[in-house]
Amino acid sequence: MNLHVFEGFGDVFLEVLIALLPLLILFIIFQFLFLKLKIRKLKEIAIGFVLTLFGLSFFLQGVHIGFLPVGELMGEELGSITYKWLLLPIGFILGFFATYAEPAVRVLIEQVEKESGGYIPEKVLLYTVSTGVGVSIVLSIIRILLGISLWYFILPGYIIALIMIKFSTKKFTSIAFDSGGVATGPMTATFILAMFVGIASVTDGADPLLDGFGMVALVALAPILSVLTLGILYSRKEKGQDDKGKNRAKTDHHYREKRQS
Repeated sequence: MNLHVFEGFGDVFLEVLIALLPLLILFIIFQFLFLKLKIRKLKEIAIGFVLTLFGLSFFLQGVHIGFLPVGELMGEELGSITYKWLLLPIGFILGFFATYAEPAVRVLIEQVEKESGGYIPEKVLLYTVSTGVGVSIVLSIIRILLGISLWYFILPGYIIALIMIKFSTKKFTSIAFDSGGVATGPMTATFILAMFVGIASVTDGADPLLDGFGMVALVALAPILSVLTLGILYSRKEKGQDDKGKNRAKTDHHYREKRQS
């Protein structure tokens, strides 16, 4: 391993430490006032804090020397191709599989399947979130190529999401908004973001900063809409099963009355 891999690691470590310090201070305050945990538990939490500190530092160092340069270089090459429409399927594939490999999404779908007792399968939720992100990447590319304002996507999108909440269950509503957060995790917010910065840098009239972070805003919105759509489909399925159960119960009741008479 070359030593330049750790160039600037001290600055990254300091940034992560500063970011985690408020959480540590709040925990110490709560420990003295409310929690009053035992020494053994405090040792476990301290170990977890240290592992988080070093884990995030190493990860962000890898992002700076790996994900960001490669993503930006890919974006510049893709943005320079003659047939711009090829960016749409490429963007969808990259968005889909970046989310498919997202660690935070994996944790979410496992927890959802566990808490729902298998009612919401991992694969169904994973494909739903990944497809939503893939579509949002396509819309982001269209927005960059045509120079469309981000507001034309974000404002109607959240209005539609608020309307869809009324037709979905509370369970799917909470999952939907959690999905919007985890979809903008390390894979998307580093590799795909860097790629969009590269595309915008070689596209006339595009702003790498605005268009790059505009992609993140759309990625956060897309899983909300896709999971809420899944929730509406599941609620219709439940309603259909309930109707069948009621009709079957009425038929059985009528049959028993007929036999008794």
